[in-house]
Amino acid sequence: MLSHVTLGSNDLDRAAAFYDAVLATLGIARFFRDELHAGYGDTKGDQTWVMRPFDGKPATVGNGTHIAFLASDRASVDAFHAAAIAHGGSDEGAPGLRPHYHRNYYAAYVRDPDGNKLQAVCHLPEAS
Repeated sequence: MLSHVTLGSNDLDRAAAFYDAVLATLGIARFFRDELHAGYGDTKGDQTWVMRPFDGKPATVGNGTHIAFLASDRASVDAFHAAAIAHGGSDEGAPGLRPHYHRNYYAAYVRDPDGNKLQAVCHLPEAS
């Protein structure tokens, strides 16, 4: 459904260090970096880009907007949250079940150093 998602940053070096560590917990690697952009994901699609805004104005966050990354298991959600906090992010919702969505909805919410809201979510039952 989507080709890519773009998140603005005012400090691309800081953002790249954050996303390198945090997305690695979900098996997502950086495939591109220059002075204006950092690209993560698959080179043929399913991409997340972090960049300075093209208009030259400061990057700002969208109220009510967040990006949800799919996690293969609950341990990956936990690792995502821990890595985000360890690399300059802030907590917006600790890892745990959100049964009001569905009984296996296990997620964590964070903000990156620029204030963008991110989520990792696993829809699978707990591994036995």
